[in-house]
Amino acid sequence: MNQEAGTSPEAQNLPGCYRHPDRETGIRCTRCERPICPECMVSASVGFHCPECVRDGGGSGPAPAAARPRTIAGGTVTADPRLFTKILIGINVAVFIAIQAKESLATDLSLIGAWPPAPFTPTEGVADGQYYRLVTSMFAHQEIWHIGFNMLSLWWLGGPLEAALGRARYLAVYFVSGLAGGALAYLLASPVTQTLGASGAIFGLFGATAVLMRRLNYDLRPIIALLVINLIFTFGWSSISWQAHIGGLVAGLVTGYGMVHAPRERRALVQYGTCALVLLVVVVMIVIRTAQLT
Repeated sequence: MNQEAGTSPEAQNLPGCYRHPDRETGIRCTRCERPICPECMVSASVGFHCPECVRDGGGSGPAPAAARPRTIAGGTVTADPRLFTKILIGINVAVFIAIQAKESLATDLSLIGAWPPAPFTPTEGVADGQYYRLVTSMFAHQEIWHIGFNMLSLWWLGGPLEAALGRARYLAVYFVSGLAGGALAYLLASPVTQTLGASGAIFGLFGATAVLMRRLNYDLRPIIALLVINLIFTFGWSSISWQAHIGGLVAGLVTGYGMVHAPRERRALVQYGTCALVLLVVVVMIVIRTAQLT
């Protein structure tokens, strides 16, 4: 889905990175001379090395233990950069199949603030202590179009983002965004509204992808256009939870910025500290809304 910025005629003759063929580069590994993009290059005493040469430890460059290949956010480069995206899609599909087999499962997993409505005392919902719904609702879908659109978006956005951030950081952005979307829906929507779907987390991936593309100086117009289209659907369709979408988008922008702009010397502290601050805001929203409903 990501598209590169327009290139000059001279740049069109540059080779593509051997791991990312769509990314033109004029840099080559000083050991094997394979073309490498900024995300793949590993600094060495002389020039840059590709991840494979660093892993093999051949030549005169640094040993693998001294300079493991890292993503732009400091994550470890892996053989399958889309593994966790595949796992997330698998979980969503499995839950969807389970809901089709047992329809009442959707009510058990969805985000509900409080049920029954006032003046009755709530007997289920987040306000009654069922906080697990903030997580389970992220994996629950009822309609085929809903899960189809969300999983297609997850594949397009999640795979490249997982490769760029690394697995742990990618999951942090995904779950923090999903929780933020659920918390804002809990805070602002009617407590008897049933909310479900991975859209909050996916809008978080939209935000993080935009930040990453800006960091790499890629053309932002494609991702902005796609985001605008999704926001039009968000506010133009009454059955869509705009609160979950906006909450996830803002969380994705904030955590994504922390991931790709954290200073190298304090990278992990800033990255996970940013996630912790967003989660703190999530907890505050949940506490406030629970106090209102109880």
